Amino acid sequence: MSRFIWFLLLLVLLVGGLLWWRQQSAARQARELADARAEASRWYERLGGQLMNLHGDAPAVRQALADAGERYTAAGSQLEQARSTRQYELARETALEGLAYVRAARVALGLDPGPDLPPLAAAQGAGALTKPREVQVQGETFRAGPQPGAATPYYYPGGRWQGRPVPAGWYSTPWWKTGLAAGAGVLGGMLIADALFSPAFADPGYGFDAGYQEGFSDGADFGGDYAGGDLGGGGDFGGGDFGGGDFGGGDF
Repeated sequence: MSRFIWFLLLLVLLVGGLLWWRQQSAARQARELADARAEASRWYERLGGQLMNLHGDAPAVRQALADAGERYTAAGSQLEQARSTRQYELARETALEGLAYVRAARVALGLDPGPDLPPLAAAQGAGALTKPREVQVQGETFRAGPQPGAATPYYYPGGRWQGRPVPAGWYSTPWWKTGLAAGAGVLGGMLIADALFSPAFADPGYGFDAGYQEGFSDGADFGGDYAGGDLGGGGDFGGGDFGGGDFGGGDF
């Protein structure tokens, strides 16, 4: 009889421990979800406030603000649909992309860009342009450089296109949008990327900082974590939870 009582006590303890662990786990997940929601909402609201206060007629300013507005719309949609921590993190990334375009618009307006933003996951290892460059591809002229201008009104915050790192900077054409890649789709974009960023066409320093070269050399690791994983073409960002832009939630 005593063994049966001990067995019942042990069973009660085990069941109670399991229930306690499940409650703690649920509470932890709820806190993480609330924190992720608050973080995404904070950057989304900041993006909306910045967009309301910036205006300009220069092509580079208008384009950067248009791209920021697209990210604002996309982030809002993601926030409405988000049900998991991962989805809120993706909404946060989209809002940060938008703020990167806002910073670019401020630079084009001659204003202080403001405080630094958290690094974009998709831009890791892509680097940034430090020198102007001009190339000819299929009879078209393509330019890129570290500063906005009449010939380079399209800003790109850095990222990957077709597995290739594309540095942050200003471009004459948004060739990373496949349909605009010299009228030749993906092939045209690949030719442009090769011409702009290959050492065979560029100066010995590649024209942008070492971050690009490092990102190019460790592309396998980057592709596993981002390009083919949670934030890439085959994961939650590109084709999963929030696909729908050129590279996922936006250009990524």
